[in-house]
Amino acid sequence: MHKLEQITEDIRKKFDARTSARDQALAQARQLTRACSLAIRAVHRDEADVMNERLQEARQLADTLRASLSAYPDLFYAGYTQDALKEYVEANVTCALIRNEPLQTPSELIVEPATYLNGLAEVVGELRRRTLDILRHGYSAEAERLLGYMDEIYSVLVTMDYPDAITNGLRRQTDLARGIIEKTRGDITFSLRGEYLTQAMSKLSAQLTPTEEGK
Repeated sequence: MHKLEQITEDIRKKFDARTSARDQALAQARQLTRACSLAIRAVHRDEADVMNERLQEARQLADTLRASLSAYPDLFYAGYTQDALKEYVEANVTCALIRNEPLQTPSELIVEPATYLNGLAEVVGELRRRTLDILRHGYSAEAERLLGYMDEIYSVLVTMDYPDAITNGLRRQTDLARGIIEKTRGDITFSLRGEYLTQAMSKLSAQLTPTEEGK
């Protein structure tokens, strides 16, 4: 029985270490998610300096999260960890596309392929948000540019026809992205028609207004 006590004590120590690592990872994941949210908010506000600071903070937090779970791969691949890294992908890709900058690859961001693709799927929602902000001031070619990126993302996602166990539920995210894109396309079309109508009315008004010579 003395040996059993020793065995259980060893198990308890391992459980304590795993619990500590898990609690620490949860806190780091929350911090990472917050930094990513602030980076996205900054890019929507055109606050480049704040955006870069938050993205740098997010990178440091992602590195720390990976390092702290290097001895616990099962915890690293747990839902909350990969969700935080998915937010990390979303923030970096969103900021790059809005600012028309090169994308970072999964290797550069040091994330799993499925995590990268799921983050990419969520970018579509942020691009719609940016597009609607633009359309509030009238039709713009910038809205068309962002819609083009949304279409490109969807065209890639829809080809990833693999089991959910491999892609971590990407199919559902792809379906959601398709709906968002169609709504955005409709909004842009409506805005463009409004722009054409406004121009046509202005031309007609100019034609009907009598000139000084005709008075």
